[in-house]
Amino acid sequence: QVQVVESGGGLVQAGGSLRLSCAASGSIFSLTFMGWYREAPGFQRELVASITSGGSTNYAVSVKGRFTISRDNAKNTAYLQMNSLKPEDTSVYYCRIEADDFQYWGQGTQVTVSS
Repeated sequence: QVQVVESGGGLVQAGGSLRLSCAASGSIFSLTFMGWYREAPGFQRELVASITSGGSTNYAVSVKGRFTISRDNAKNTAYLQMNSLKPEDTSVYYCRIEADDFQYWGQGTQVTVSS
């Protein structure tokens, strides 16, 4: 059984920083994709950033230059460093992984940016 657990959310002032972590555990043979998504009330869930096992990254236009995704393959953990946060970044952030031809989602972590 595979588990995905996010951590690191919280309340921060505009211009501040947060680092989110996504840890995958359980019976994982090949973890090929790790991605961060966010979903705000009234909006569809959107991809924020993703990283493959080979290190290729992809970012939403709205976060490019402010957010950085990285991963530690030995720990099956991905990180999202969020700098220069804006009130519009307020959302629940979810981690999705693709492992062994299956996908798994975490429960989400709340990020609130005050103006």
